[in-house]
Amino acid sequence: MADLFNDDPPPPASSAPSESAPLADRLRPQRLEDVVGQEHLTGPDGAIGRMVAAGKLASMILWGPPGTGKTTIARLLADAVGMRFVAISAVFSGVADLKKVFAESRDHIKIGKQTLLFVDEIHRFNRAQQDGFLPYVEDGTVVLVGATTENPSFELNAALLSRAQVLILNRLDAAALGKLLDRAEVLTERPLPLTPEAREALVATADGDGRFLLNQAETLFSIEIAQPLSPGELAALLHRRVAVYDKDREGHYNLISALHKSIRGSDPQAALYYLARILTAGEEPLYVLRRLTRAASEDIGLADPNALVQCIAAKDTYDFLGSPEGELAIVQACLYLATAPKSNAAYTAQKSAWRSAKETGSLMPPKNILNAPTRLMKQIGYGKGYQYDHDAEGGFSGDNYWPEEMAPQSYYAPTDRGFEKRVAERMAWWEEQRAKRGD
Repeated sequence: MADLFNDDPPPPASSAPSESAPLADRLRPQRLEDVVGQEHLTGPDGAIGRMVAAGKLASMILWGPPGTGKTTIARLLADAVGMRFVAISAVFSGVADLKKVFAESRDHIKIGKQTLLFVDEIHRFNRAQQDGFLPYVEDGTVVLVGATTENPSFELNAALLSRAQVLILNRLDAAALGKLLDRAEVLTERPLPLTPEAREALVATADGDGRFLLNQAETLFSIEIAQPLSPGELAALLHRRVAVYDKDREGHYNLISALHKSIRGSDPQAALYYLARILTAGEEPLYVLRRLTRAASEDIGLADPNALVQCIAAKDTYDFLGSPEGELAIVQACLYLATAPKSNAAYTAQKSAWRSAKETGSLMPPKNILNAPTRLMKQIGYGKGYQYDHDAEGGFSGDNYWPEEMAPQSYYAPTDRGFEKRVAERMAWWEEQRAKRGD
């Protein structure tokens, strides 16, 4: 059975992987200052830079997208402060493996060697397993460095987070990825067989993942290419990296939030972009339609009542046509919402009315608006004095509909935008009539 963890010391800065190792491994930095794209952490003023300068590490969680240097930084940290390095993966390790690591770490403490325990995919450990780290982190048996691509706020115990700094690694930008390609060309002693435009396209396809970029570059170096490839030829040769989008993870919620807020902010171009991101990543179209329908009620409401109709029509169209034809109806609904007049008056009215209903309990409506199907109910005043609005002047009686113990409330305040402007005018006329009849 293969070892599930590695307690070999990190290679010294002077050593290098064999020529048969993958390009990404051969280019793995040997010093913290060589790590690209994370200078906000590794630089002299960064959290990691300051810890290394002081010669003392605190436990930390490295949170960032794939291929941004989490594992590399952990190895270099141990080397920089002279600590023993042990790496495990939460995917393959269990309680027995952790117990063995902790026991060996305590033995090394006795000879003055502290252990940096690197846990890749730490969010994969369940809550009980995460709690198992706490005593060993607290007593200094290990300095924990966890790596995760998921939001620690959602995936890690609060007790563990309180004992570790969360350090956020950036998605590698074009400049950082360009440096990686420059280093690859220096190491292989030849340029990539790409036109300048194709080189830019290669960087774009990596989507911020340095490891993916170097794997793509290694493929290009391994093929005999007579003339530099154009962007179109490059696209035909290599596969594009699939965008990161887990339907039950933070990326999912971030894009849905961006879509909703772009609609609320009346930016149809941005809304269409996020809709495309979501659907091309494989999200269920009916889920997107549910979110659009919610936006129609929450952010548009009666400013344009047709917004809700558009969403339901889009849902029916998608049910009828399916993908990909039906997705155009989703686009139409999205654009309609983004360009419609906005009002959250119905949304705020709902919250106020719900709160009022909970606070007032079981107050009876006034007797004049209660039905009286029996003689007894008529005798005790049910329905007495009710004014039938259709018989009143202007179709409006101005009667009181509130419980006797409760003053009339004002929950819904229409805006002066779209159809709600007409609603506001109508409501103002009704209030004026009530005031006249109350004189």
